[in-house]
Amino acid sequence: MYTYHILDNGIKVIVRQNGSAVTHAGLYINIGSRDEQGRDEGMAHFIEHSIFKGTEHRRAWHILNRIDGVGGELNAFTTKEETCIYCSSLSIHLERCLDLIADLVFHSTFPEKEIEKEKDVVVEEINSYRDSPSELIYDDFEELAFAGHPLAHNILGKPRDVRHFNSQRLRDFMRLRYTTDRMVISIVGGNDASKVIKLCEKYFGGYSRTDSVADRSTPPLYHPFEHTVRRHTHQMHLLVGGLAPSVYDDRKVAFSLLNNILGGPAMNSRLNMAIRERFGFCYTIESQYTPLSDTGLFYIYAGIEKEAHDRFIELLQKEMNDLGNSLAGTLQLHAAKRQYVGQMAINNEVALNEMQAIGKAFLSFDRVDTLEEMQRDIEAVTASELMSLAHDLFAESALSRLTYE
Repeated sequence: MYTYHILDNGIKVIVRQNGSAVTHAGLYINIGSRDEQGRDEGMAHFIEHSIFKGTEHRRAWHILNRIDGVGGELNAFTTKEETCIYCSSLSIHLERCLDLIADLVFHSTFPEKEIEKEKDVVVEEINSYRDSPSELIYDDFEELAFAGHPLAHNILGKPRDVRHFNSQRLRDFMRLRYTTDRMVISIVGGNDASKVIKLCEKYFGGYSRTDSVADRSTPPLYHPFEHTVRRHTHQMHLLVGGLAPSVYDDRKVAFSLLNNILGGPAMNSRLNMAIRERFGFCYTIESQYTPLSDTGLFYIYAGIEKEAHDRFIELLQKEMNDLGNSLAGTLQLHAAKRQYVGQMAINNEVALNEMQAIGKAFLSFDRVDTLEEMQRDIEAVTASELMSLAHDLFAESALSRLTYE
């Protein structure tokens, strides 16, 4: 199903040929906001913006027009631990996508004039984010959970730090961090896999191997907290959460299933049925799980009526306690597994999602599980595993709470 290849310089390649007229190609780099220190906060995200502003071979307009001009899309994103630059286009244009991505990553010049303009763009992005409490609350929660550690700070950075970025600092950060041993090229589309490998060799294979320095610090000891911020919003925004298994933790699959049962995207999740559908206390209620390389967090978010706060917390804790105090029945567990497998299959039907998922997986594990292998792992989860995880991680003493009111 997947074709794997490693270039001589250490860049890894994973390809899935699906016969589509459209191909999605991305370069995943194992660098994110947790790799920043001090006044570099926000640097990885700012570089993600600024690589489109000029290279040794192209000006900004030529970069944007190279893919947009053939009806494709060029984009990028940054997380706590990864950066991804990707193109989506007709499969016949894959070569120009790979040529452009390589140019952006290895030949960006960061023209000072363009950098100054981009600072204003990023600062406005930060301000826009601050005006969205349902998004901002996640970052504030992480800042409290990982206080004093690079994982705590916002991916976008702070305006005062962004204002002090310059071309030389961006180049220095890239030279030190964007090493070939941290890179994965992920491609899903209609091109023949052997031809894709040749194109990757052509556009990425000629660069010298560079190796990273393993300098990510261990996250601090987690201490549950309760914190309230006065924001004078119409709704009360509430985030409840705590520690969860890391990417490499053997319990990750079981917790992913547990999280989906509790507050996943389906309308029949326990929280949606017990709180929204039964009482109408909120419009949005969801549970999310973010596994990182050496830790993880889960979050339950809701925007609620202020008068319903106490009753909401009571109902929320009851649902979590029930999962930790009673075994799921055979039919109930089977239904939950079937639902989760179906959701994953549908998600992977979107080829862009699959390209990103397999790129991240190959970056972390040097291989990618097929849907059949993932289903096998899910089927292996037992009711007692789910109950034990819920008992430990959903215990009231283990939970933190952040409230905007």
